[in-house]
Amino acid sequence: MSPLSASTTKSSSSRSGTQYLLSSFISYQSLSPSHQLFINTITNTLEPTTYEQALSDPKWFEAMRTEFNALENQKTWSLVPLPPNCRPIGSKWVFRIKYQSDGSMERYKACLVAKGFIQTEGLDYHETFSPVAKLTTVRCLLALAAVRN
Repeated sequence: MSPLSASTTKSSSSRSGTQYLLSSFISYQSLSPSHQLFINTITNTLEPTTYEQALSDPKWFEAMRTEFNALENQKTWSLVPLPPNCRPIGSKWVFRIKYQSDGSMERYKACLVAKGFIQTEGLDYHETFSPVAKLTTVRCLLALAAVRN
């Protein structure tokens, strides 16, 4: 390594807070141009980390509105009085950009999630929810099993 590249790596490391930069060990040159574009798109787009950041962008605001409307339409929750000596469980918005397989952006996705890690079994909840497979997925798996004996 030349003195110039060593000093460049060291100064870049001190700026990013990382001792060893990935760019020193990973190269994307062997990837096809479309895959290089996909990786570049994913690594250079920023997703908000707070509610306040998302509010400042109309695209993220619309994603939050879509998620909230879907939760209301599905009757995800019901308002009930808070039992005595209990604290309400908080929630947090999680933001992700969804991409097509070709690297183009599909949509902005916002999810409102409960901070369930502060719950106590028997006090805050008595049952859990588990996602259920769609009937078409079950039929597909059964068809594959039948074809392959």
